Amino acid sequence: MPGSPCRSALWAVVAALVVAAAVGGAAPAASAVVTMHDPSAADVTPLDPALSVARAYEFLDARVDEFCDGDGHCLPRSYQGGFFTTPSWDFTPSFVYDDALVVIAYTARGLPDDLRRARTVGDTLLFVQANDPIGDGRVRTSYEPHGIRQGRVEITGPGTFTGNEAWVGMALARLFHATGDQRYLDGALRIGGWIQTNTADMTRAPYGYTGGQTDAGASLTWKSTEHNADVAGFFTQLAQLTGDAVWADRAAVASGFVAAMQAQDGHVDTGTLLDGSTVNTHPIPLDAQTWSSLATGDGRYGAALDWTLANLMATDGPYQGPSISDVDVSKVWFEGAGHLALSLRLRAGAGDADRAESLLSSIRLAQRDAPNGDGKGIVATSSDGLDSGFGDLYYASLHTGTTAWYLLAAAGDDPFRLPAD
Repeated sequence: MPGSPCRSALWAVVAALVVAAAVGGAAPAASAVVTMHDPSAADVTPLDPALSVARAYEFLDARVDEFCDGDGHCLPRSYQGGFFTTPSWDFTPSFVYDDALVVIAYTARGLPDDLRRARTVGDTLLFVQANDPIGDGRVRTSYEPHGIRQGRVEITGPGTFTGNEAWVGMALARLFHATGDQRYLDGALRIGGWIQTNTADMTRAPYGYTGGQTDAGASLTWKSTEHNADVAGFFTQLAQLTGDAVWADRAAVASGFVAAMQAQDGHVDTGTLLDGSTVNTHPIPLDAQTWSSLATGDGRYGAALDWTLANLMATDGPYQGPSISDVDVSKVWFEGAGHLALSLRLRAGAGDADRAESLLSSIRLAQRDAPNGDGKGIVATSSDGLDSGFGDLYYASLHTGTTAWYLLAAAGDDPFRLPAD
């Protein structure tokens, strides 16, 4: 869909692997096996925030350590359980968007083992970048951790979406900031160069950055608000780290596009249609609201947060929080609950602290009780089948990206910004 986030292109990768499994005689079961964890085995102080955070990091630790080769390359599988883990099919691909969030969440706490694991994932992102079949600085949507464990690059999602590139760039920028290792900044600059060369659109107003490239390498001509927010955050970080004002100028272009997408009632539209200029007004996604605020720090997007609280909130059983878009507000999107909670904490307006804590409390409840949970990680949604409005569904399966967003929200750490020295 024009202007869609395409953050991970999850459904396209799932569909491709389902077809491959069917051809190979190992088709997934028609319905997922739902396994509840045993609360008595894990829960001591069920909703204690500090214990919850510690257990969420334990979940990430186990995912990172699961697939490693002899050279210390590791990529964590993104999803596990429920829809993604059946008696006949186990979905293991690692989405680079999720990997970037894992790296940033580790730098947020910054313990020695956190930085060690962050570096193993960061080094692996440099490895897949260096071994890309085109080799022009890009990374792909997703990779197979089993391949990494065998010392090879196995691409499961060949697309090159601008937002994913920017997220990997921000992860590498964070690692450079945390370690001083020049390799990470060099990798980030290569990604920044790819984005600028392949997606900058300074001919079709509002100017900004297009969606990237499809699996087949065709250019995506629409522009996404989410992607441009990602680019604004990433290029601002490059400007800070390099002292080169050209990156600040480019970040301003991306920020300008985001501003052009804000409607009169305060919400931020998803982006443009294929012509790169006509605003795509449907659906209205949550991350266009929250990430515009986080990436730019501009108070104008407080109105987008208020619009979210009035229009995108869902209640599903004991869980409350935002949905992924206005198309389906029947289920809670816990990933979005994390970045909405963080946005409210950082806005710090009247009542925002209580609203953020309510969202975090609901996430902690899901950590303890959600179907397919393990008492440590966070599932992506409150129940299966959340319709994003962009042609894919989200499921109540354990998710590294959701868990990482929860940890960033709990820490009050904005991934679009470098920590203060």
